[in-house]
Amino acid sequence: MISKDMTIQQIIETNEGIAPILMSAGMHCLGCAMAHGETLEQACAVHGIDVDELAQKINDFLGA
Repeated sequence: MISKDMTIQQIIETNEGIAPILMSAGMHCLGCAMAHGETLEQACAVHGIDVDELAQKINDFLGA
């Protein structure tokens, strides 16, 4: 299960299929240095994305 305090890197390492979900939400810099250290919550705040909605979408994808 993905939580908003996990880093983007941790989330992608969980399942690489999550990358397209993040990109479609507006996070196009998944490979940048900041993405590796940012939590999902921090990245969503920067991009103006609802973190709870995105976390739920990812967890639905994972079947969690």
